[in-house]
Amino acid sequence: MTYFTGAVAAVPTANKAAYQQHVAAVWPLFQTYGASRMVESWGADVPKGKVTDFQGAVQAKDDESIVFSWIEWPDRATADAAFQKMQSDPAMASMPAMPFDGSRMVFGGFAPIYEAGDDGAAGYYQGFLLAVPEGNKATYVKMAGEGWEHFRKGGCSGMVECWGEDVPHGKVTDFYRATKAEDGEVPVFSWTIWPDRATCDAASRAMEAEMGDMDMSTMPFDGMRMMWGGFDPIFDSRTAA
Repeated sequence: MTYFTGAVAAVPTANKAAYQQHVAAVWPLFQTYGASRMVESWGADVPKGKVTDFQGAVQAKDDESIVFSWIEWPDRATADAAFQKMQSDPAMASMPAMPFDGSRMVFGGFAPIYEAGDDGAAGYYQGFLLAVPEGNKATYVKMAGEGWEHFRKGGCSGMVECWGEDVPHGKVTDFYRATKAEDGEVPVFSWTIWPDRATCDAASRAMEAEMGDMDMSTMPFDGMRMMWGGFDPIFDSRTAA
């Protein structure tokens, strides 16, 4: 079953080109470990939130941009073996230093629980992080299916919802702190795929008008702690030269 390593990082805005060079250099190594795909996207419209937001998740500074990314694996076993090998692989140790503060990056392993459409023509992504009570998993999946119908009508190309399976607690940051997760809640890492930002923005405005009177208390999670943002793709291993 497909498995994802999801990550969010804060990268100095001035280091964008260096970051792209870094991920392009590291992808071939991940590929030798069995990774199927790697996608990196750069924050284009990442709003500050009242309770949580991407900036707070990674303790971003004013001169940093948010990166939302994932590595796709054929299954969790392959991902687990890869990260175990990385610990002692000389090839990984010889990689150039990361052009950002890795200690503030949040990451974890996630299994897809809902997928629809595709991202064959991905020109823009919306990324989401939230925490869902473990007992509400089935209800959340049902809600995702209903949400997809709204997104699809607005021109969305695809949607992927992933449930945390191996999400570590970090020393500085982690997904639990980012979403202010409570006991019994599971981090969810998800994204929607759009042909371009204009289509996404128009659909978002239409959905806000349509759902303006929605009773948020009926959602199977605390929507006030969900964060989202818009991201431009800057690296996709499927199309990398």
